[in-house]
Amino acid sequence: MFTGIIEELGRIERIERTSDAARITVRGPLVVSDAGHGDSIAVSGVCLTVVGSDADSFTVDVMAQTLAMSTLGGAVQGTAVNLERAAAVNGRLGGHIVQGHIDGTATVLAITPGSAWRVVRFSLDAEHAPLVVDKGSIAVDGVSLTVSNVSPAEEAEQWFEVSLIPETLTATTLGQRVVGDTVNIETDILARHVARMFALQNAATPVRSNS
Repeated sequence: MFTGIIEELGRIERIERTSDAARITVRGPLVVSDAGHGDSIAVSGVCLTVVGSDADSFTVDVMAQTLAMSTLGGAVQGTAVNLERAAAVNGRLGGHIVQGHIDGTATVLAITPGSAWRVVRFSLDAEHAPLVVDKGSIAVDGVSLTVSNVSPAEEAEQWFEVSLIPETLTATTLGQRVVGDTVNIETDILARHVARMFALQNAATPVRSNS
């Protein structure tokens, strides 16, 4: 489990691709300082398992499904990534509960600069739109953020916005994003549980006949 508070900006050093997987080496001296074989590190929001490490970098194996549904599928040598080690049980939950199990990707639709912040609008597909609410939590490329605005329910093209403070812009990859870029998103696990319970409840409710 993670909190969405990014510890370090890392960089992909090497990618070895096969027909259905990839082995990726990431430079991240801070997160690798106490990493061991089998530990979990979130790479731009994707929970991955360390299979090897040295003083400055760690290596992970990424399966085909993860490559297909995340931005890691298009990553290249030199790509900047957000890094976070798994949360310690005795630590502070500075962000929100983030599993590192992303829902998919979203596209940057618009960026509006402010005097001390930046408002970024992202696309939102119909499947996940009900799980994103104003003032709720969402992880974008592994960064825990508060949703500052959502599209009206009646709009055909759904979207959500976040307001990024200077610290987030400089300490994560979100400050480098431009319109058209793709990011990983993970909706709130609590919202997903509630949606699932309602779906099961509705499926189990018998249809009454008027006859």
